[in-house]
Amino acid sequence: MGLGVLEPSKSEKVPGTSFVYDDDSRPTEHGEIDSRLKYDTRGPVPIILVPQPSDDPNDPLNWPLWKRDLILVILSILSVIASTLSPLLAANTVTLSLLFQTTFTKMALATGYHLLGVGVAGFLFVASARVWGKRHLYLLGTVLIIASSAWGGYTGYNYKSLLWARIIQGVGLAPFEALVNASVGDLYFVHERGKRMALSNLALFGGAFFTPILVGKITHTIGWEWSFWFIAIFCGAMLPFLFFFVPETAFRRDDIFNTDFRGAESGQHKAGSEADAGHGPGKSPTSSIPDTIEKQPGTFTEGRSGQSPTSSIPDTKEKQPGTFTEGRSTVTPPPKVRFARSLLPFNGRKTDDSLFKLILRPLPLFLHPAVLWACLIQGTLIGWTVMIGVVLAAIFLGPPLWFTEVQTGYMYTGPFVGAVLGFVLAGILADWSMNAMVKKNKGVYEPEFRIVLVVAQMVVGCAGLYGFGITANDVKRYGWFWPDFFFALEVMGMVLGAVASALYIVDAHREIAVEAFTCLLIFKNVFSFGLTYGAYNWIVAAGITKVFYIIASVQVGICLLSIPMYIFGKKNRAFMSRHDILKMTHLW
Repeated sequence: MGLGVLEPSKSEKVPGTSFVYDDDSRPTEHGEIDSRLKYDTRGPVPIILVPQPSDDPNDPLNWPLWKRDLILVILSILSVIASTLSPLLAANTVTLSLLFQTTFTKMALATGYHLLGVGVAGFLFVASARVWGKRHLYLLGTVLIIASSAWGGYTGYNYKSLLWARIIQGVGLAPFEALVNASVGDLYFVHERGKRMALSNLALFGGAFFTPILVGKITHTIGWEWSFWFIAIFCGAMLPFLFFFVPETAFRRDDIFNTDFRGAESGQHKAGSEADAGHGPGKSPTSSIPDTIEKQPGTFTEGRSGQSPTSSIPDTKEKQPGTFTEGRSTVTPPPKVRFARSLLPFNGRKTDDSLFKLILRPLPLFLHPAVLWACLIQGTLIGWTVMIGVVLAAIFLGPPLWFTEVQTGYMYTGPFVGAVLGFVLAGILADWSMNAMVKKNKGVYEPEFRIVLVVAQMVVGCAGLYGFGITANDVKRYGWFWPDFFFALEVMGMVLGAVASALYIVDAHREIAVEAFTCLLIFKNVFSFGLTYGAYNWIVAAGITKVFYIIASVQVGICLLSIPMYIFGKKNRAFMSRHDILKMTHLW
């Protein structure tokens, strides 16, 4: 048992369990490394690369770090712009309901149906990403955002036209919400993902809280239409960067390199457990990996060529340039794809599975304990955040404070600061806690180590919900500051949960990460749609304090589900590996 994570009853390889550092029996600090594996040697202790990159120069894991980071930055900037679409009407919902001569709930549903559009489109787009990759969907999403945002500004006061523009905006947003986190898994090794996953989630959620700050002022000074047109302009400016500098990140890699799919043998660190571990007491815990790889002709060798300079071990034997050998086998890696060809929206199929199967594939995963846990951890707090955004204007635009749409927009300053602080904290804690726990666990990485972030989510997020319910119910007594402060705490908790759940899915179940993120996308958007449909009437009927006491208590219960998920997570991974729900339903 590693740091409270229970081992499966059977000795087996568990997907997600990886050797990141060699243990104390192998003094890697003195240069004794396994030449059959690739390492990151930039630090004082070599780190085994998980997953192992192939020798193909077109493998994204072989690209230089600056190129991978540039891709992530461009996708993150576009995600910031795209994520502004969901809360675009938050600060001026009351104003627009008057201009369009409709009810508050009906105008709020312009956001609700937008979120439903995100969920439905994401469901279809993820299947397309599995077959043809992600690049064509990023391009399509950007073009749709440009077109629908231009359309939204020209709707006049036609509610139906505005509603359809909002739905198409949701379709354009879907690729970024559904696929950017999966692209982080495509581009980075396990030990590199923490800060990058925090950045991608900051882009997806942080921009959403900065938008109303600007929208209120824009509506008041130059008209609500410009809140749509500015999005079209900024997205149009980013389109050339996306086209020229973001190649396809999906790569069809041989399964032998996906060491995080196959896992590591359980019980390998039990001293002298040759029967369980398959090696003698003095052998490296990494020996089980190369033993498997060695049997594959032309795959892993001592000091392979074609690898990133920062993640390689220098050759100890002379080899012909561009080749690598194992025994009598010689394989020449394919040539690097020309830049012009990399600009194509498609570069071949990534799977032989049928599109129809892939469309249906996410549905059974709602029964997968880890995916369901992630949906609840991430989706419910996002839903409560949307709910606060819907009712915020109604609370502050009326008595006793009588805020304008500009002042209501400024109320999102607190949540924006909370989002930034949440992602900074998540970025620091995600990698620090993982590295510390891996060292205590003798170099063995368990994805359950990511779940510890939920502790911070429960403390700040649930405190934010309880506090908002108390203070927003009596703004005459507490003023605007304390509701805004607790809103910031709630958002801080939301982003900590988003990072924790995304990292756990990518690290524990990377082979189904795309489908799992589809489940998250569907759950959080359908759940949020339901809240926009009924939240205002619920609060009017029951009162702010009672409603938020209920949802805060529900959230505490959801966060506590992380305890059994942490303890039994590895057992669950082993069980779901043996009883693959997708294979049982003939969808894999």
